[in-house]
Amino acid sequence: MRERVEEALEYIRPALQNDGGDIELVDVDEGSGVVTVRLVGACGGCPMSQMTLKAGVERVLKEAVPEVTSVEAA
Repeated sequence: MRERVEEALEYIRPALQNDGGDIELVDVDEGSGVVTVRLVGACGGCPMSQMTLKAGVERVLKEAVPEVTSVEAA
């Protein structure tokens, strides 16, 4: 599961990098399906980061890896 999450994050990463940020995978809890990530750079302090996390990152990860139940910020 972790490998598929990392592949999905590679798909998301260019959009974040275009805005001066990036994303790091912190943890994948295969039991609960919770993925923990850290938004860094410009994304880390952005007031829209929570919306990016839920509406963008979580949506893409759930589509790519159906076992993902939630994406949380570290």
